[in-house]
Amino acid sequence: MRKAAMPGRRLGAEERALWARVIESVNPIAPARAAPAETPASAPPPKPALPKSRVRAAPVAVKPPPLAKTPPRPEPSNTLDGSWDRRLGKGVVSPDFAVDLHGHTLESAHRLLDASLERAIADGARVVLLITGKAPKSQSLGGPPKRGLIRAAVGDWIAYSRHGSAIAAVRNAHPRHGGAGALYIILKRGRTVS
Repeated sequence: MRKAAMPGRRLGAEERALWARVIESVNPIAPARAAPAETPASAPPPKPALPKSRVRAAPVAVKPPPLAKTPPRPEPSNTLDGSWDRRLGKGVVSPDFAVDLHGHTLESAHRLLDASLERAIADGARVVLLITGKAPKSQSLGGPPKRGLIRAAVGDWIAYSRHGSAIAAVRNAHPRHGGAGALYIILKRGRTVS
């Protein structure tokens, strides 16, 4: 059995306060009584003993367990060599497949991107041009640049996509393909993902 306190160890202030609250909330068990002596018929019957009122102990502040660490966000593997980056930077790579997310809600844009990636992979496409639209211009002069909602969400959608293992890299598009309003999604060759 576990002892209440270890020999030679004194309770701290919080432990003493907690123990005092526990003691206050305990009702002792009444010892067995001998049968009551016969009472005259004129005497009123004895009243049953009322239980002691229970004192509710204030909740003790308990330190919450540490939050579980969120797993690191998976990044599409970066398997492009330098020649790919140079060709993409010069705008000489022609997209095999284009997806335009203009005019969509976040939900419909996400569904369209997922379905389009599935189709592009099935068709053996290598470069998908994802058109997200340019960020809206800041309302105030010198204010922080704003990002469109779809453009801001695309990175997470791609990173957590069920097609993530088929994506080699994601790069900003060349100005002739939409510049800041578009992305290249480079797919790995010969991969099919369901």
